[in-house]
Amino acid sequence: MIIDGKKEAEVLREEIKKEITSIKNKTNKVPGLAVILIGDFVPSQIYVRNKEKSSKEVGINSSVIKYSKDVSEDEILKKIIELNNDKNVSGILVQLPLPDQISKEKVINSIDPLKDVDGFSPTNVGNLASGYDAIVPCTPLGCLMLLKKVEKNLSGKHAVIIGRSNLNGKPIAQLLLKENCTVTITHSKTKNLKEKCLKADILIVAVGLANLVKKDWVKDGSIIIDVGINKQGDKIVGDVSFEEVKDKAKAITPVPGGVGPMTIACLLKNTLECFKKLN
Repeated sequence: MIIDGKKEAEVLREEIKKEITSIKNKTNKVPGLAVILIGDFVPSQIYVRNKEKSSKEVGINSSVIKYSKDVSEDEILKKIIELNNDKNVSGILVQLPLPDQISKEKVINSIDPLKDVDGFSPTNVGNLASGYDAIVPCTPLGCLMLLKKVEKNLSGKHAVIIGRSNLNGKPIAQLLLKENCTVTITHSKTKNLKEKCLKADILIVAVGLANLVKKDWVKDGSIIIDVGINKQGDKIVGDVSFEEVKDKAKAITPVPGGVGPMTIACLLKNTLECFKKLN
């Protein structure tokens, strides 16, 4: 089974659109998403354009605030405080990466946790780790939703995650623990990585190494979620050697067309959730 992220993202967007339309009809209010974009890094510009387009399609008021790459940290922090206090803004997103003169930590810490649609603030990270209500980072949330399309009950499954980043690996682990999975986190210093992957009922790969996972790394009938996006010549490929692995797995996400579309759909979901918490 190929897990169709485009189709699932479309279904989720439709659900969000219906809910926002209903809220607008009742209250004449809609969620607002403010995106801060610094510099002219082309991938960031593309991501932000896609986010803005998707937001407008579901009825979210989206604004993009652009700055040159030499903008001061103080100016960005001042703008975030202004957005924190703006009642028309339900979600704030600062597009990463940031230029060297701006501290990512300071920026993330300055966003109101109730408007933190990325789920990166220490408050949301801590709440997720403690099993409390939290805004969950968009890619991990998308991974979980795709997993549950294949297997509704994940309890007792052994999940192996390759990658320990704050963006993907760690929050995915927390989500799977909440689903009563047994979770193993592996990374670049893990010994016998292949051996550990072979024990996985669920294998989630998020390291950014093209075609790292081969057919002989995968247990028959496992579910594979490939978070990797790597450029190889003129192609985009994942961290899993898709053609080799697809017939051995029970289900697998393609790259592109798997986790990517769900990430943006989950950003819209988070923006709506933030709006509901604030209203």
